[in-house]
Amino acid sequence: MTIMRSVMYIPGNNPKMVAKAPEFPADIVTLDLEDSVPPAEKEAARKIVAENLKYAAQGGAQVFVRINNWETELTNDDLEAIVHEGLHGVTLAKTGCAADVQRLDWKLEELERRRGLEVGSVKISMLLETAKGIINAAECCLASPRNVNAIFGAVDYCRDMRVKLTNEGVEQQYGRAHVAVACRAARIVAIDAPFVDFKNIEAFERNVAEGRQMGYEGRMIIHPGQIEPSNRMYSPDPADVEWATGVVKVFEEEGIAKGKASVSYNGKMVDTPVYLNAKDILAAQAEIDAKNAQ
Repeated sequence: MTIMRSVMYIPGNNPKMVAKAPEFPADIVTLDLEDSVPPAEKEAARKIVAENLKYAAQGGAQVFVRINNWETELTNDDLEAIVHEGLHGVTLAKTGCAADVQRLDWKLEELERRRGLEVGSVKISMLLETAKGIINAAECCLASPRNVNAIFGAVDYCRDMRVKLTNEGVEQQYGRAHVAVACRAARIVAIDAPFVDFKNIEAFERNVAEGRQMGYEGRMIIHPGQIEPSNRMYSPDPADVEWATGVVKVFEEEGIAKGKASVSYNGKMVDTPVYLNAKDILAAQAEIDAKNAQ
């Protein structure tokens, strides 16, 4: 498993913001070539991004680049510019169907082979942010072994659905839940939508808590002030870590070692699914501890 609690977006045409990338304690830093970059700035942004792939990772984050969707006819130019050593992954904007992902997979392999990079080393993240993308979420998530996460894009989804975006998010419930289930079906990480009311941390945390119960394990971040609460809330709760530690110990010593399929812990039954859930919690915490120790 790879932790992706916070995915911080930085405009690729803004050298001052790019220079701050190593300072952000996000799990992923995404240098943007899409919506935050006006058409006249695309070429300059590609150059800035390509020159800063390794630099942006100096703070310990993975470095992704959001590229323009195929329909714009900018995607190939984006990829030619930025697929170099230091790039961990690309995020395809407005992913609509499995063919979009498979075409990207093919292009990445072609570039990796041409440039002497390990084949498969550049991972794929998908933004599912249109009605078409939401309907086809499962096929998109299953379309490539490079896929590591999918992001629910609430702003463009609401625009496509012709509904008003709200902090309460009632209008997002179907799309949000559908993306989370598709991610779990593909065994990749579900990343929740950006929360545009970035100064309202209380509402942000409430929204994160709701998303966690849908299966989201990280957040697309548009302001540095959202990184800390995102990292905190998508990390295992200390009480859950304590519980998981006890469950694993009891099940292995009193269950597995003695040939039992279930045991009791704190007055509740523990069987294999509960044990595996506890192990997942401990694995997530171990990865976070390892990252923090860097």
